[in-house]
Amino acid sequence: MHCERCGSQLTDTKGFCENCGQAVGTAAGAGVVAPPNATGAAAVPSAQTAAALQPNIAGVLCYILGFISGIFFLVAEPYKHDRFVRFHAFQSIFLSVAWIAVHIAFDIVLWILPWSLWTITTTISALVSLAVFLVFLLLMFKAYSNERFNLPVIGDLAGKQA
Repeated sequence: MHCERCGSQLTDTKGFCENCGQAVGTAAGAGVVAPPNATGAAAVPSAQTAAALQPNIAGVLCYILGFISGIFFLVAEPYKHDRFVRFHAFQSIFLSVAWIAVHIAFDIVLWILPWSLWTITTTISALVSLAVFLVFLLLMFKAYSNERFNLPVIGDLAGKQA
């Protein structure tokens, strides 16, 4: 069993993650008292833990700026250990890179094709860009719903990296 917040292995059955102090099976900040620390006093979460976003919100934000926000959440301290956020960050990066590659391919085709076919190719390129935008919106919705929605090839790669 793994912690929902930080992704670390749960070895204790006391109801709290030993790594981040998250109550097991409940949302953070749901009125649960933090476990006592070694001195017997109640552990107080650090400012970094208290200011951290929920994993589903961080997963949504991974898609906002494409690969830029994906890379940010891969290196940001409280999120780089969370498998849910890492999955969405990698999927955002891979989808962004694939979209950039397809966009470059359409630009190359535009230079090769005669002028009369530019309208058709430009229309197809715009439709593909709209489809990618809609896929990003779908992935943001799924991340907000705490779902790991795998895209056919990209999702498998992201799952291996997370």
